[in-house]
Amino acid sequence: MRKRSVILSLFVALAGLAFFVARTDATPETIAQIAPGVWFREGDLKNLGHCNNIVIEMKDYLIVVDANFPSGARATMADVKRVSSKPVKYVFDTHHHGDHSYGNAVWTDAGATTLAYRGVAEEMKRYEPARWQQTAKQRKDVAAMNRPSVEPPKQTFDDNLFVLDDGARKVEFHFFGWAHTRGDGFVYLPKEQILCTGDAVVNGPYNYTADGNIGNWPEVVRAAEKLKVKTVLPGHGVPGGPEVMAGQAQFMVELRKAVKSAVDQGKKPAELAKLQLPDSVKNWVGDGLAAQAKDAYEEITQGKPHGEILGGK
Repeated sequence: MRKRSVILSLFVALAGLAFFVARTDATPETIAQIAPGVWFREGDLKNLGHCNNIVIEMKDYLIVVDANFPSGARATMADVKRVSSKPVKYVFDTHHHGDHSYGNAVWTDAGATTLAYRGVAEEMKRYEPARWQQTAKQRKDVAAMNRPSVEPPKQTFDDNLFVLDDGARKVEFHFFGWAHTRGDGFVYLPKEQILCTGDAVVNGPYNYTADGNIGNWPEVVRAAEKLKVKTVLPGHGVPGGPEVMAGQAQFMVELRKAVKSAVDQGKKPAELAKLQLPDSVKNWVGDGLAAQAKDAYEEITQGKPHGEILGGK
């Protein structure tokens, strides 16, 4: 399984938000209240490989966005108890990658139902158990699960919109198309105008394009932008506003544009190492740029999404 090669900086505190320290060691994982009944848990990607999590309070239960790795799932469970006594009923996998779904069994063993767009389960069939088994060689928390593969989501939906509404809060689960993966799911709170994006939108140099559709990625983000959004809660990086979505889409546009220009000039993949992108998207540029450029090069020259080139079942 290809690793992300990115610069991972320590996450900074969010000004004006009330924080609860989520761990007693030196890791920067924290949980913050974004709105009444909505919390953002900032995962420690640098040290633990964890994604971000979002906790959404309903009348009688909680929804958690992303299962995380097993260790992240357990840490999130502990943090959830800090902010609410209600049980976690649903855990939504925004996509199939291990840092967002390999903790599924931890949550279901605790009584929750894992939920996802059907494309997530399909991606798992395509890439598993190979990725799980490879990750188990690298991560103790995955190996300790003693399972042959990731547990797929217990409940999936086929339509592009699934809604949970208990009268206290309405939560929409959207699918806008293939960007980061074939199954990218978004979680939207219409009243609060909060959008949880998974890795279809990240805030920083955290993009992984190997399973992606770089050409279609901006279109997916633009579809999400049609929602009324004040706050973006990304899969990695700190929360922001609509500018995070705009920047994410523009990064993919500029990446493909620069690589297409190189292709037209007859340049080879090895010559893309010093690819230059505009300062307007520098927030998303890091050590992973060479791999992203290579993926874009292969997508352009082979005429199909890189996720198809990468293969799978």
